[in-house]
Parts: sequence; C-alpha cells; structure tokens
Amino acid sequence: MATGQDIPPDMEPVYQYPESLTSRFTHYCPGCTHGVIHRLIAEVIDELGIRERTVGVAPVGCAVLAYDYFNLDFCEAAHGRAPAMATGIKRVSPDTVVFTYQGDGDLAAIGTAEIIHAANRGELITTIFVNNAIYGMTGGQMAPTTLPGQVTTSSPGGRDVRMAGWPIKMAELIGVLPGAAYVTRQAVLDVPGIRRAKQAIRLAFRVQLAGLGFSMVEILSTCNTNWGLSPLEALEWAKAHMVPYYPLGDTKVADAVRALMEQA
Repeated sequence: MATGQDIPPDMEPVYQYPESLTSRFTHYCPGCTHGVIHRLIAEVIDELGIRERTVGVAPVGCAVLAYDYFNLDFCEAAHGRAPAMATGIKRVSPDTVVFTYQGDGDLAAIGTAEIIHAANRGELITTIFVNNAIYGMTGGQMAPTTLPGQVTTSSPGGRDVRMAGWPIKMAELIGVLPGAAYVTRQAVLDVPGIRRAKQAIRLAFRVQLAGLGFSMVEILSTCNTNWGLSPLEALEWAKAHMVPYYPLGDTKVADAVRALMEQA
C-alpha cells in the first residue's frame, strides 16, 4: 500500500494514503460505502491539519470498530450515547476537535434523545450520520430510516407505516433546532456525490473550529449485503428509492455559517 514515503523524490504526489487512516483491512462487507466515508473524513482532517487534536467517538453498529481504522484518538460509546460522550470530551477539552460517527440504528433509534439534545444545546461537536435504511450489523432488521414497503428481516412484508410509522428524516428534524448551525444530507452513491459529501464534511468541521454551533452531515449509504443486491445494484437502488424520500442538500445553514462559506 503506497504512502507518502514510497513516492520517489522527483515525483510530486497527487494522490496518496491519508495520514489519518490506518492501513488495517476493514471488517466491512465488500461493496459497503463505510470505507468511502472513512476516507473522506480522514482526508478532511489531514487537509485541515487537526489530526493531533481530534477525537472521534465510535458507535455501536457496523462502525463499532471505527477506532481501528482512524489514525487518531478514538473512544467507544455505549449504544446511542456518542453525542453525550462527545459533549463531555468537548466541554472538558474545548480545544479538541470532536466528532461522532453513527449509523441510523445508533443515532435515530436508541440515541434519538442524545442527538436531539446535543444539537438543541448547540454543542460544539460534529456528527457524521450514516443512513443506509437498515440495521446492518445485527442482520438487516427494520430501522427508523427503513423506507415504506421496504423488506427487511423483521418486516418481510415490507414496512407498514400504519404499524411502524414513517421513516424519520433526521436532517430535517435536527435542522429546526436553534443550536444546530449546519445540517446537511449528502450521498456517496457516485463520484459527484462523493465530492459534495467531502465538501460538506469539511464545512462541518470548519463550523466546529469556528465555534458556531452543532453540525451534522447525514450521508446516504448502501448495505448491499442486507439488501440482497450486488454493490452496483445497491448504488442504483439507493438513487432510485432513498434519494426521493431523503432529498439531498442543506437543511440548515446559519447566517454565521454562510459567512464562513464565503471565506473559503
């Protein structure tokens, strides 16, 4: 695996392994887009020069081992409690850059109270929320984000909104809270989307560095294994079914954040 040290001195590197990622092989299923999101976060941390002062908080779920893949300080939170742990770290160490990395089960189910109140208080933390519309680690059960009619192991007849309610749109929910400074929904389903997702992650960290309030980037992802699709089919399925229900774009951009964007 190439690193910056492997590049001959007479060649200028244009693409190399992020310093903020380890070279460890991941446990994610082939085709899973968690790895793409990990790299985007690592690239942003490197480009902002904040690796030595950054602390990540891992969830319970598919990304429970995220601390193995990032070359920076990391903590493991109890299921759903990552925003609470991040709040404590940030308050006792204000100069630390703190982010949580959470899936839909962790953030939108057992951790709903934590994320809502952290955002409402305007905690100076950043949340990366990975939405793949299903419980991935535990076998593909229905999640709070599972689409109407979507088949899962616990909804073999498809999600019935009369019984299970409607999928929760977390970006819209968090966006109405006064403490939230920047909330957006992006996707890593194609190259243009990946580029926009990276820009959003970068802005979210800049919002924290500027002390403007809580920031969250929701990212539409895939779970081809539990969806029963090939990796390419999963990308197309997400575009066809997830994006219409979970529209991409910013749901909350505070005036101070707009001013910050103009400085870029």
